[in-house]
Amino acid sequence: MPLERANSLTSYDSLTSNNGRLTKANYRVASTDLVSTKTIYIEPTKVSGGAALSIKKSSDQALVANVISRALCLGVSDRFVVVERKEDADLVVNATITRIAPTNATVAALSTATSLGANFVVPVPVPRLPMGLGGLSVEAEATTREGKQVGAMVWAKGANFVTTSARVSQIGDAYSLAASFGSDFSKMLVTGKTPFKGLPKIPSGQRIKSGLGGKPKYPACEKFGRSPGLVDFAASQVGMPPSWTDKQRPAQGQ
Repeated sequence: MPLERANSLTSYDSLTSNNGRLTKANYRVASTDLVSTKTIYIEPTKVSGGAALSIKKSSDQALVANVISRALCLGVSDRFVVVERKEDADLVVNATITRIAPTNATVAALSTATSLGANFVVPVPVPRLPMGLGGLSVEAEATTREGKQVGAMVWAKGANFVTTSARVSQIGDAYSLAASFGSDFSKMLVTGKTPFKGLPKIPSGQRIKSGLGGKPKYPACEKFGRSPGLVDFAASQVGMPPSWTDKQRPAQGQ
């Protein structure tokens, strides 16, 4: 997936490049400016005009956007108090989907059938077919009340045939990758440094609880709905579209 811009950020200056094997990103974070910030507001994620062209259903576009918003809200809750009104926040986060590479639903269905059939023969997970994979590109920033940018990221990631479950939907892969972006950007704000280095850490108790579909730490995150948790995980293993398990109506403004 290429890094794409939608010109939604106040500045693209001084971004550091991270060209990982799976994730590409340009980012910056002003850790000293984050020290005194305590409250944060998450704007509903937007879908750029270019990204909207590749996905037929507006409800599918909104579903991917909502997953990003939900992941951002739950992620920043590890450090900040998430508020319901922008006027009460020290920081405001805006995210925009710049591109959605559609999943080939026909190939995904074939992959699911092949994997399920093989599992009856050998008790070893079978990778999906390495064709028709989707992807996602997003950009986001965090700004102060005065409009100063304290964190920014242009991000892109494609699905892979080993760890990304095949789902029979145009947004099957983008839906899975949306939470990955939310995790990377929120981690950068929480730690004040790059999220792309170091060993993975065990998620906090509040993130585990919310990820399993429990009540989020702050009521402001409820507008993005609760994660379908284990129900969605089970559905993804048999190729069900994410719209079958994630019924959340997108937050107003998406």
